Amino acid sequence: MTATPATTPSQPRPPFARPRRGPSPLRDTLTLIGLPLLAGLALPGAFAGGGTRRWFGGRSESQRAEAQAAKDAAAAAFYELDTAQRDLRISIETITAVDGSPAARRAVSDFEALGRRIDEASGRYIEAVDAHDLDRDGLEASAAVRARTELTAAMDELVRVKQDLDRFGSGLGPLLGKAETQLARLAPAVERARQALLGASNALDAVRGSGLKADDLAARLATLSPELTKLNQGAGQHGVPQTLERAERVAREGESIRAEAERLPEKAAEIDHRLVSLRTRAQALTTRAGQVDPVLSELRRRFTAACWQDLQQVPEQAGENVRQAELKLKEAQAARDEQRWPDATSLLSTVRALLNTTDEAVSAAGDRLRRLNAVQKDPQQEIERTRFAIRDAQRLAMAGRSTPDPRHARPLDDAVSRLERAIGTLEGRHPDYWHFLTETEAVRQSVARVVAQIREDRGGAGH
Repeated sequence: MTATPATTPSQPRPPFARPRRGPSPLRDTLTLIGLPLLAGLALPGAFAGGGTRRWFGGRSESQRAEAQAAKDAAAAAFYELDTAQRDLRISIETITAVDGSPAARRAVSDFEALGRRIDEASGRYIEAVDAHDLDRDGLEASAAVRARTELTAAMDELVRVKQDLDRFGSGLGPLLGKAETQLARLAPAVERARQALLGASNALDAVRGSGLKADDLAARLATLSPELTKLNQGAGQHGVPQTLERAERVAREGESIRAEAERLPEKAAEIDHRLVSLRTRAQALTTRAGQVDPVLSELRRRFTAACWQDLQQVPEQAGENVRQAELKLKEAQAARDEQRWPDATSLLSTVRALLNTTDEAVSAAGDRLRRLNAVQKDPQQEIERTRFAIRDAQRLAMAGRSTPDPRHARPLDDAVSRLERAIGTLEGRHPDYWHFLTETEAVRQSVARVVAQIREDRGGAGH
């Protein structure tokens, strides 16, 4: 609505001036993020009624007054429509700055269509104003009637378009609410990002002041510098959704860097403690590994080869593992001295795995001798332990039944037979006690699986 109806030099300014607008939070927010605001449009000069003129009595003057009233009413409708369009344009710009959804694009298209209707209605109004000089001396009654008719028709069209514009504005509520919510989040999100980066920078300075390096953290912080530049350039240049996402990402990364920097002294102390602990453990395992040979000698002397041949490589493997662990410990110490924290942590994990494997192998030799001694002295204890497990499972299988379920009975019968065969291996001059122990352990495991199946079946039936 940029056209302005013509006025005569003697015509005064409109009797109603555009009201001064107060501060608008939405307008301020859009200005803050760099979104363009519409320049104010000049009010048409045809808003006013007549100025000083010579009056004549009679019917012509009555028609002139009615035409002037129609002109004033049309001017008011023109002003109201112009104001509504300007206000709604700000809402549309707010939505398009934040929302690129199909609904938002459709709203822009609908607003543009309404703008074309507004231009047409405004053109009719301006033409009507320009076509009739109501201040002219000797204005005929017929001319005043024509003016009133055309001005009233123009006003009615302006009012109809204004009503359509109001309905359109009411339908923008959800889109506008969503956009304003995002705009309200924008400034706090950007500030959080800046504070997170400042906190990370301060934490790094404090760590370096204590004599620790944090080169990897400093490198991560440096990669955020371009992101901060884009945040400072504003959402007007980079878009509101993109700026919000960038601010949240920068805040998360900055907070992560700050937390890691603050934990760095604790991490250094933890690595120092692990170095000492693992070094002590490696020394202890070296002593224990030296005790495996006597254990193997006794196993060879008292039991068949099947009882100890899988342990033959334990002393050699234990010694190699300890040597590897000590080498990795030296590398870890060097990484710690150079403050290569990830490398030191990884090397210490390798040392721990090597020592765990060695500990299990060394312990297995002593445990083997202990178990073989026990079963050689009293195999009946192992037999009864296994039989008890079978009988307990059989009672459970028969609970509430006259005959057991074949799915449960068959594996339990197989367990009985397997136990009897294992007992049979104890006969003879050189029993294979280790085979007997592994067989009874396997029988108990198979029985445990049957028990678990029975309970699962009955639990499912209960549901």
